[in-house]
Amino acid sequence: MTVEGKRNSVPLTEGPSRAAARSYLRGAGFAKDDLHKPIIGIANTWTEIGTCNVHLREVADALKQGIREAGGTPMEFNTITISDGITMGTQGMKASLVSREVIADSIELVARGNLFDGLVGIGGCDKNMPGIIMALCRLDIPGMMLYGGSIAPGKIDGPDGKKIDITIQNVFEGIGSYAAGKIDDAGLEALEANACPGAGACGGQFTANTMAMSGELLGISPMHLSGVPATAKDKLEATREAGRMLMDAVRANRRPSQIITRKALENTIASVAASGGSTNAVLHLIAIAKEMGIELSVDDFDAISKRTPFICDLVPAGKYMASHFQEAGGSRLLAKRLIDAGHADGSTLTISGKTLAEEAGLAEETPGQVVIKTFEQPIKPTGGLVILKGNLAPEGCVMKIAAADRVEHRGPARVFECEDDCFAAVQGDKIKPGDVLVIRYEGPKGGPGMREMLQVTAAVSGHPDLSHTVALLTDGRFSGATRGFTAGHVAPEAFVGGPIAAVREGDMIRFDIPNRTLTLEISDAEMAERLKGFAPPALRWPQGVFRKYVDRVNSASQGATT
Repeated sequence: MTVEGKRNSVPLTEGPSRAAARSYLRGAGFAKDDLHKPIIGIANTWTEIGTCNVHLREVADALKQGIREAGGTPMEFNTITISDGITMGTQGMKASLVSREVIADSIELVARGNLFDGLVGIGGCDKNMPGIIMALCRLDIPGMMLYGGSIAPGKIDGPDGKKIDITIQNVFEGIGSYAAGKIDDAGLEALEANACPGAGACGGQFTANTMAMSGELLGISPMHLSGVPATAKDKLEATREAGRMLMDAVRANRRPSQIITRKALENTIASVAASGGSTNAVLHLIAIAKEMGIELSVDDFDAISKRTPFICDLVPAGKYMASHFQEAGGSRLLAKRLIDAGHADGSTLTISGKTLAEEAGLAEETPGQVVIKTFEQPIKPTGGLVILKGNLAPEGCVMKIAAADRVEHRGPARVFECEDDCFAAVQGDKIKPGDVLVIRYEGPKGGPGMREMLQVTAAVSGHPDLSHTVALLTDGRFSGATRGFTAGHVAPEAFVGGPIAAVREGDMIRFDIPNRTLTLEISDAEMAERLKGFAPPALRWPQGVFRKYVDRVNSASQGATT
């Protein structure tokens, strides 16, 4: 008997020779009939460490219910995840970007080992969502990435006694305000106690929500269903519907290679630019493109951002949060804005079987919403991301200008060999207005793992004398919650002898956003002299997973893939 959609798993479950395999599975709780249906892998990134993924068991249960209702047999397995927010500012943060590769590898292995007919990866944090999509690209079986959903806004008493919305960004910036003596113990405790009211990923247009939105615009996540917040009353029904949608894709053999195309990637970059999304989208979308064999470079991000106005009033650049974005009309409404203005191609396919234009046509804009503005009245005339190049970053670096207050900066370098030293200098009031903070040996190889610098940028943002006067650049990364005048992903990185390794204390550095340049004001001859005989520092971890990563990882300009 042939069951529609049961393709890959036939050699695993069908025929007398597979009795032993079926016996194991029946012992695990699957009924005889279950094994003759399409087998759908459910890769769950559940963990009880932090809010982002703590609810994903309930999400998985609802998803499996939808799959069973539509004639499939779900089989759930776990993979790892690392919380960027919890590990931020510690050596643990070095594990974050590495985890993206491990997540993709582990999902690929389990899916290939079990011959799944379809696959759903449930993600809720910065690296597990792109890791899931990378695995789907490699496997090219019908599948989707399903977002666990954003956290609800935290609530705290405002100056007038009325409750105001906050996110975890307020806590990180509160640490800087506390160090500067602007708030006391009680003020910091109030932020800490109220910023995270329950399950869900960080609430602004930080990396998690940027990648969740990207999944929808890319077509690999179910549009509108995926974006329902974690604790919303309709979350579980939306998830069940996603399970039913996945089974339709399995029967139709609708695969990632039909969905994730060059046009779809360009649409997604435009959505990141229009929404003020995270700089991490550059790394992740390049990595996804590489898995699909599609040419994509940092220059594509700059070109698309330059022609796509910034229209979403979202934290950290604006006022509102991901839950407000969904209430306003969500990704469908943003897609409609992009297509109508000629900034996106509506012909691309989505996991639902509809084109992006057809999905956008279902958008329901909440009357009077102020979150997703129009291209006729944008917040800024160009998008939120720019790529700078120059003698300090020949392969480029990434700036998020959606939350920047200047287009130029020139100042003396303050050089730090790691994030921890720079944070201590900020906390110790050793940074002066006008300084350029240079944090190096935090790149993909040098970190290893390319730590995010939110601990530093938030401390600067929370310091009244520094927030609008200093610049920061690094071969590491920035959190999506970062705001201010910051440039990350400087490539080549210091560890491989990139020009950032030549910077000395007091050197003058110039940022010129209109001309897209980042310049160390020394001659080419002086640069060459400083880098002559360069040798990288000793590896902190000469064995284990970090050593494997250092040996395999490529430049940030190529997505920091392995």
